[in-house]
Amino acid sequence: MTDFDSPWKEILDLYLEQFFAFFFIHIHAEIDWARGYEPLDKELQQIVREAELGRRTVDKLVKVWRTTGEVMWVLVHIEVQAQEDPDFPQRTYVYNYRLFDRYNQMVVSLVVLADDQPDWRPDRFDRALWGCSVEFKFPAVKLLDYADKWQELESSPNPFATVVLAHLKTLETQQQTQVRLEWKIRLVKGLYERGFTAQDIRNLFRFIDWIMALPKDLESLYLDEIVRFEKEKHMPYVTSAERRGLEQGLERGLEQGLEQGASIGERSGLLEGIEAILDVKFGPQGLTLLPEIQKLEEGERLRSLLMTIRRSSSLDEVRECLS
Repeated sequence: MTDFDSPWKEILDLYLEQFFAFFFIHIHAEIDWARGYEPLDKELQQIVREAELGRRTVDKLVKVWRTTGEVMWVLVHIEVQAQEDPDFPQRTYVYNYRLFDRYNQMVVSLVVLADDQPDWRPDRFDRALWGCSVEFKFPAVKLLDYADKWQELESSPNPFATVVLAHLKTLETQQQTQVRLEWKIRLVKGLYERGFTAQDIRNLFRFIDWIMALPKDLESLYLDEIVRFEKEKHMPYVTSAERRGLEQGLERGLEQGLEQGASIGERSGLLEGIEAILDVKFGPQGLTLLPEIQKLEEGERLRSLLMTIRRSSSLDEVRECLS
């Protein structure tokens, strides 16, 4: 199962202003971006814990300043489930009113529906009885509405156009790995033609590489093509060759560890290898698992975990191995 949550969380942290410019242009125009914004992660985490409403999606709470000088809190929800969630409108409402109740602060909730159900379009929560009623509306955008605009997405200079196109092509090719390979190569090559900075290319390459997982044989073909392309363009921005070298090095290290037996030196080497491949495949989100992994003592358990990480396409698979 594709891990959408972690890549979306990371890309939202990197390109929040561009997110607003792409999806909510009228709101973007009213925010004073020169003043920046302030993440309110602790405030959101407290509300999420108290609400106890089950599965958490990609949620981000930030404080921004309007061009009028007024302070606003904005709560962004990105719903990436592959099926309808009848509880989602209520969850959106509960987070909103709990933040208002706890901090006495007006909160604007914005929603991106990244699922694959065309007819599921929640944009409100309401309830009523005996003349007493509540109606909560929230702006919502649907990624599937961009599916027939892929040519516009390919030419847009906004990084979120690439994010949306990569997400849509991942949904479309869930049972078509060869087609996914072709689109993955096309999307990465397209990064060099959009006027992105080297760091933007690295960031977006990472997002594409993360969500558009391929079987090992096709992944090898993909890396071969990207390495060739990088050399041809003299722009090794995405360090595909370094990634391949790292994975090959880890394989050699693992083979040596198996030969040496469960020694202290092997444990240290395996931990280093696990840290390196977590960083390569999953970035900062993957490294959050290290404290738990470092508690493991048995060499056999570490070897098994390393093999699982190499095969995994999502952090959930790694977490299952740890549980």
